[in-house]
Amino acid sequence: MKNRIASKISAISPSLTLAISAKAKAMKQAGENVVSFGVGEPDFNTPQHIIDAAKAALDNGYTKYTPSAGLLSLRKAICDKFKKDNGLDYEPSQIIVSNGAKHSIFNACYAVLDDGDEVIIPQPYWLTYPEVVKVCSGVPKYLPCKKENKYKFSAAELKAAITPKTKMLIFNSPSNPTGAVYNEAEVRAIAAVCEEAGIFVLADEIYEKLCYNGVKPFSIAKCSEKMKDLTITVNGVSKTYAMTGWRIGYLAAPADVAKAIDSFQSHATSNASSISQYATIEALAAPEAEVQAMVSVFDGRRKKLLSLIEEIDGVRAIEPDGAFYVMLAVNDLYGKQYRGKTIDNSVAFADVLLEAEKVATVPGVSFGADDCVRLSYALSEEDMTEGLARIKRFVGELK
Repeated sequence: MKNRIASKISAISPSLTLAISAKAKAMKQAGENVVSFGVGEPDFNTPQHIIDAAKAALDNGYTKYTPSAGLLSLRKAICDKFKKDNGLDYEPSQIIVSNGAKHSIFNACYAVLDDGDEVIIPQPYWLTYPEVVKVCSGVPKYLPCKKENKYKFSAAELKAAITPKTKMLIFNSPSNPTGAVYNEAEVRAIAAVCEEAGIFVLADEIYEKLCYNGVKPFSIAKCSEKMKDLTITVNGVSKTYAMTGWRIGYLAAPADVAKAIDSFQSHATSNASSISQYATIEALAAPEAEVQAMVSVFDGRRKKLLSLIEEIDGVRAIEPDGAFYVMLAVNDLYGKQYRGKTIDNSVAFADVLLEAEKVATVPGVSFGADDCVRLSYALSEEDMTEGLARIKRFVGELK
């Protein structure tokens, strides 16, 4: 009998982020007091005016199919956003609205990757990138990023990693899981390498509004017209507007790539939720002050988290300039034991910590960084403070 499950699916690794989150939620439902630093999801509710826009869409009967690429009015609003925020000019025909940024990433990879095409993925990486590449018949090639450079790679390191089989670079700035943000000079140097090699860049900018320390992201598509023609920029509303469950992401791409993606999506999922699309039009029109208020809260938590980490012997963190994550290096604790259980990798650290202190973290091995666990600070400061106190107690008991 032939294999029941296709090899391309069997090759996928399950998400440890969701696995840890599910375990933590089950413990909570059982009445246990769990602090979760797991899934990256803002703990704010969606702003009321966005919710009201969705209600109005329902009341007005906007519950039918939309064009597969998304409402024209929404695509025009996205073009306006790219012009205002990124200095980029796109036509609505170059915009594809999908069921979340993750879906947009899949669409982009599916549209341009052929069997055996190599995709350079900076490491640590968001755990979904390599799995999407594999499903789309590509081959992930990892580019290690050094802690001493705040987990950023250089143009020279990128150039050395490119081979004749390289088709794409996945470029995530601000980064999940490291919080790394590349400045304009760094981005332009990377763009020059990509232009010379003629490789696509999948620019994941979902965290672009979440930056701190006066750091500003720079869109790689802005570097030149040639670079723009090689760039597929992915974004969405989940992180910036606390709309994770609304499932709206979008991308901007060269005309031929956008057309191919639209054709594929029309058969795969048709359109994204019509109600969520109308809500997204309202979200993109939100005052910048509304977004900055949330960013300010995240920044306060970031500073608090870093100060609490400094009080824990045996662990360390690289200060993030964006997103809402910290990579906590715990490898100095490997080899130690907690009540007879040996901590010898990031999975063991996360598992024993959850059992012992009811604190959920994400093992760094998921991101190609087995020396770390990832902490999200998209949770209340009270929970965050309590969670770090438990981690400190846990580390203090290791022998």
